[in-house]
Amino acid sequence: MTALQNKPSRVKKKVRLALTASAAAVLLVLMVLGAKWLRGTEGVQDFLIQYTGHSALPAGAPVGLPPWLGWQHFLNGFFLLLIVRTGWQVRTTTRPGAYWTRNNKGLIKTKGAPKKISLDLWFHLSLDALWVLNGIVFMVLLFATNQWMRIVPTSWDIVPNAASAMLQYASFNWPLESGWVNYNALQVLAYFLTVFVAAPLALISGLRMSPAWPKNTVRLNKAFPIEAARALHLPVMLYFVAFVAVHVTLVLTTGALHNLNHMYAGRNDGSWLGAGIFAGSLAVMVAAWFMARPLFLRPIASLTGKVSR
Repeated sequence: MTALQNKPSRVKKKVRLALTASAAAVLLVLMVLGAKWLRGTEGVQDFLIQYTGHSALPAGAPVGLPPWLGWQHFLNGFFLLLIVRTGWQVRTTTRPGAYWTRNNKGLIKTKGAPKKISLDLWFHLSLDALWVLNGIVFMVLLFATNQWMRIVPTSWDIVPNAASAMLQYASFNWPLESGWVNYNALQVLAYFLTVFVAAPLALISGLRMSPAWPKNTVRLNKAFPIEAARALHLPVMLYFVAFVAVHVTLVLTTGALHNLNHMYAGRNDGSWLGAGIFAGSLAVMVAAWFMARPLFLRPIASLTGKVSR
């Protein structure tokens, strides 16, 4: 009887999924047609001439991308991939295959007994810590080399230029790419939102839900309840997934060799060096994805705590 009851439910889910996909496809087509129509109007043509999609950089802004940004691209992608994977496991797994309990000694020593958590959560929190550490290094280098000027809006004309770039993307007549010198306004806003808004929100909401959050701070807990953190954490994760999907798509469709050389090789040419480094980084990520399971995690987790079933 249960199987018969579940079958209509599965059919309904498939129908809803098909209808949602169809509606999204129709909206996409309408958006493209609307953007193309707008670009044919005289007023919008004048707007695109006045606002090309690129906001001027401040005086003294660096040209090109430094070598450190290459390994930062890899590390951020590597950590983000595994953080999303383990975060989803923590959210959806009802019966974890293993648990971890911290060794209550050394620098981190508490009066009460350490709390037992799932091995998935241990790995997620460990990755979070490494991602935050890498983020601190990124921030220091970003401001030390003045690269912040390329991703922080410094003029209000970023708004109309972003609208111009969005219209150009939507009409499939994309803005001219000059990422080695200056990102378009929409890219600037996306990078700014990712680095200075989404990342801190992911950090503070994740910290609020973690065992490291102080439990006895009544005022702090009331000001930022755990329910708010849970409601915030998933949308931020989905934002990162969407950002990466769009980012990779544009990198590969707007001059892949040049873009990959910018990102991974720190050079502005059409050689295959950046693509080779990118391929190697993908191989490492795929290997890490398949090795992120209890068989390989238990020995590492055992170095800092007790692993049990």
